[in-house]
Amino acid sequence: MPGLCNLFLGKRFRFLATLMFAAAFCVSPAIAQDAGPGPMAPETPQYDGPAGMPQTAPPAAPQPAPVQMPANSGPARQYPITNTAPSVPIDQIIQTFAAHEAEFKIERDNFTYTQDFDIQTIDDDGNPDGDYRMTSDITFTPDGKRYEEVTYAPPPTLERIILTEQDLDDVKNIQPFVLTTQDIPKYNITYVGRQRIDQLGTYVFDVAPKQIEKNQRYFQGRIWVEDKYLEIVKTDGKAVPDIIKGNNQNLFPRFETYRENIEGHYWFPTYTHSDDFLHFKTGDVHIRMTIRYTNYKRFRVTSRIVQGTTTPANK
Repeated sequence: MPGLCNLFLGKRFRFLATLMFAAAFCVSPAIAQDAGPGPMAPETPQYDGPAGMPQTAPPAAPQPAPVQMPANSGPARQYPITNTAPSVPIDQIIQTFAAHEAEFKIERDNFTYTQDFDIQTIDDDGNPDGDYRMTSDITFTPDGKRYEEVTYAPPPTLERIILTEQDLDDVKNIQPFVLTTQDIPKYNITYVGRQRIDQLGTYVFDVAPKQIEKNQRYFQGRIWVEDKYLEIVKTDGKAVPDIIKGNNQNLFPRFETYRENIEGHYWFPTYTHSDDFLHFKTGDVHIRMTIRYTNYKRFRVTSRIVQGTTTPANK
């Protein structure tokens, strides 16, 4: 049977990973894609309320720290969204969480962690009929350069989809979506209301790109911002745009990503899940995807120069 790298004639679905994933992808079978006429403006996702949220007993967090987000072992209790106005101006909330995101983006680059990636195609009976798995350690060389080391990658069995470069990039940049101060001008951000998830109070916002620029990837969906320290704790949406060129279709699934309070006030992505249908011209393909991020460990301290003195940024 030909390797997945030769499945270009099959349905192709856009998935994501990291550059090392891409390297491993060329050595072993790949995973998903399709095509059509140039980048198209994506349809706005329809929301029927947030899906089930994983949960475990929250670990103790350093002080000060927000209430722990439920971890990824089962659904959390989610209350209805209310249209209660926030206690501070909406623009202030947006600017504050975006500033926190900018700081978090830098901090996460100073952590090592393990990433488990799994994608399956599902048959009409609800059973997996193709699978691709990869475990990798995101770490640093002795001289401090960041790299990904693949530690587990069994032969893939996917036949109906193949992974593309955009899929791999989305795994790295869109699934663990970060909305920084620099990114704010690219998006329309609309306040939806307030929602309680277990013990956690959140502000809910819809997010959509203002315009789609060529060769750029965006997030379109919904975010939940913890209402005490104003940190993003959950995202629900998809990577856009779907890419259609001629008969080729690169389609992207809707996903949810949950974060946990790992260190101080930093909320790290720990779990991404997707269970969606990709509507190709040749027929629908049901996929399930799971990404788990574990074993976060600080490798180095981010420093900044303040009046001639080097001070750890997180202090």
